[in-house]
Amino acid sequence: MTYMFAFGVISAAFGVSAIAGLVTAVGIGTMAAGLGYTIASGEDAKKKQAAALSKQESAQAQAVKAAEGQRKRSEMVMNQANRQQPNVAGIMQAARAGGGDSGASGTMLTGPTGVDPNALALGKSTLLGS
Repeated sequence: MTYMFAFGVISAAFGVSAIAGLVTAVGIGTMAAGLGYTIASGEDAKKKQAAALSKQESAQAQAVKAAEGQRKRSEMVMNQANRQQPNVAGIMQAARAGGGDSGASGTMLTGPTGVDPNALALGKSTLLGS
């Protein structure tokens, strides 16, 4: 009987040890699964954040492009409203008047009479052109 009792004690001790090992293994497995879920969740959040950033950059670029287009349209409307016409009558009158320093025959350097042809002669008898 003692043998059976001893066998029972040994068996019970082995069972408690096995149960403790099983509980430890389950705890480690649960912890590993929790860690795996945390990592996967972090990676998923990272991907979602990158996608949101990409969408935000795209929306901002589109808004800048729309604002630039609106600025150009506004500038064109302002230029159209402030369009100036040339003074054709004044231009024609100045061209008909001619003469003076502004006519076709004169410039700021020569005046209305032009250049004296005698001043252009190169065959002078004095030294050094004086």
